[in-house]
Amino acid sequence: MNIAKSRLSAVAAVIVLSLLVAACGRNKADERPPEPGDTAVAKVDGHTVWASDVKREAVAQGLISEGEPLDIGSDLFRQRLDEVVDQKLLAAEALKQKLDKDPVAQRRLAAARERILGDMLVESVVEKAVNENAIRGLYAEQQKLSKRSEEIRARQILVGSQADAEAIKKLLATGASFDALAMERSTDPATRFNGGDLGYFTVDVMPAAYAVALKDAQKGALVGPFQTEGGWAVLRVEDKRLEEPITLEAARPQIVRFLTYDQVRDLLEKLRGGSKIEMLTGKPQDVPGAPQEPASAPPGGGDPPSDLDAAPPASAPEAPAPAPAPAKK
Repeated sequence: MNIAKSRLSAVAAVIVLSLLVAACGRNKADERPPEPGDTAVAKVDGHTVWASDVKREAVAQGLISEGEPLDIGSDLFRQRLDEVVDQKLLAAEALKQKLDKDPVAQRRLAAARERILGDMLVESVVEKAVNENAIRGLYAEQQKLSKRSEEIRARQILVGSQADAEAIKKLLATGASFDALAMERSTDPATRFNGGDLGYFTVDVMPAAYAVALKDAQKGALVGPFQTEGGWAVLRVEDKRLEEPITLEAARPQIVRFLTYDQVRDLLEKLRGGSKIEMLTGKPQDVPGAPQEPASAPPGGGDPPSDLDAAPPASAPEAPAPAPAPAKK
């Protein structure tokens, strides 16, 4: 399972720099394809740049997803290759100037290394847990729990007065064409030219007057006239059915996000539970004249706590809704 990630360009530059500084210290004899089938795409002072290096930069910048192919003949590849070459040149010059010995540089490189290792751990855990069986299992569970609403397909004719609506209903009751009357007399520009067809809908998304009028209407029934904001409506119920459940493929992205988030949260809870963590910063001090928190804010100040707060910024996905919602047809 591959996890899409995005990076700010500044963070990406730090990460790439840490990799390139390490690469600059390698002997030429050690330069072999870092991945099976990798392709050498450039050399900088005798050091090889691999296609995987360029792809890693594109992933770091959020331009492609992890696992997504990147054609070495594309403009995107060429642009990222130029950036990787520039970073190699910058890293080599930094080494010549012994900037890697600077304590600040060492701390930044160590932080970049920690972030990369954290990303790799998250990817490893997620790859094992977020598999096809887990996806199908959660989908089946959600289908059992989901409630399918009734959908109605109806046509309408909208006119300006109750008398006109009553007259139209009488014509329909004697066999007049609904499509023809809708085109000739309806004042609703959205439906008059398609026979008044409103399509399939659930009553909860319709104005209250429609929901009340259609509450107990059966298939084939003429409903109305009843008053709406736009005039007086006469409806015919064309069909009634249960909502179609969302398909596995449509729900898959949301399920993957949910399972991924769940794994990251559990991993961090386990690591935090087995570690001794001491926060050395106190609560923020009140500043005179500063905006006050609303009464609904949680005690202790700051934003409401969230499971996402604990997730690594590089790898934790956004928290999805716990259950996929059915799609309207």
